[in-house]
Amino acid sequence: MHKKIIVRIAEGLGNQLFMYANSLALSKKFNCELNIDNTSGYFKKKNQNRSYILDKFNISANLSDKNLRFDNYYLDIKRKYLKKTDFLRRNKRFIIEKLDNNKKTFFSDHSSGFFSNNIFVEGHFESERYFDNYKNIIKKEFIIKDQFLDANNYSKMLSDTNSVSIALRRNRFSEGYKKDNIKSEKFFLNTIDYINKSIELVKTKIPNPKFFIWSNDFTDMENYYDPSEFIFIKNVKNKILNDFDLFKYSKHFIVGPTSFHWWGAWLNSNKDSLCIRPLNLNVSNNKDLWPEAWLPV
Repeated sequence: MHKKIIVRIAEGLGNQLFMYANSLALSKKFNCELNIDNTSGYFKKKNQNRSYILDKFNISANLSDKNLRFDNYYLDIKRKYLKKTDFLRRNKRFIIEKLDNNKKTFFSDHSSGFFSNNIFVEGHFESERYFDNYKNIIKKEFIIKDQFLDANNYSKMLSDTNSVSIALRRNRFSEGYKKDNIKSEKFFLNTIDYINKSIELVKTKIPNPKFFIWSNDFTDMENYYDPSEFIFIKNVKNKILNDFDLFKYSKHFIVGPTSFHWWGAWLNSNKDSLCIRPLNLNVSNNKDLWPEAWLPV
C-alpha cells in the first residue's frame, strides 16, 4: 500500500498555507501521497469564524478518507497521548510540532528517518525552513482558481507604480472564543507605530513609493492614513481570496503581523522586492518565522 501523509488543516488562510506547505514538502521528499483532513480542525470550534479554504487553490492533495482523519476515535486518543510523550514520537507515526520550555515553537527537522506507515502531521510549522527547497512547486499550487476571483482596477495600479503593500488587521484578539478588545486595540496601535516607522524607511530606499493598504476592517482608517495618499484595497466579493491574489502585483512589502500577509510577501516574484517585517510585535509562536532577508523594524 502506498504510504500517505495526512495533514490536519485548521484556522485561517495564512495558517492553512503553512500547514499545507510543510506537508507538501514532506510528501515530495518521501514520495508519499498527500491527503488533507479538512474537518477535525473546525467542527469542534463552534464560534470560530473560519473555514477550510484551500480548495479554492490549485493544490494537488486529495481529501483524506474518514478513517484517516484526526477525529477518528483511535487516532485522536493516540495523538493526545503522543503530544505528552516525546519518546513515543520517535516512531514517526505522528509528526507533531514541538515546543520549547517557554512554550514557543521552533524549526525542528522532521524530514529524516524511515517511515513505515502513514504519517499524520499536526502543527503550524511557521518557518520557510520547512519548505523553502520546494518554493517553485508551492508557488504553483498556491495560485487561486480563476472562478473565485473578480475583475478589479487594483492589479493595474499595483503593477504600474512602485507599490508598497501594507496589511492592517483589526480586532486581532477579538475573534473566536475569547474577546479582548483592549488587547486588540493596543496591538493595533503598536502595529500603526511599526508601519509608520517602516514607511519612513521605505521613502529612503524606494523612489516614488505608492502605498496600498489591505485590511479586514477599514472603519476609521482615514483617521490614521489619508485616502489621498494611501490607496485602500476594498474588495467586495470573495474578499479574502481577492485580497490575497492582489499581493502578487505589489512590488514591495511592509509585512504586517499576520501569516496572511507573510505569505503574500513570500510568494511574490519581484526579485528586487524590499520586505520589511516587525521586530518586536509578537505575531507568531515560532522563533524562526522571519526570512533572514527581510529587514526588521
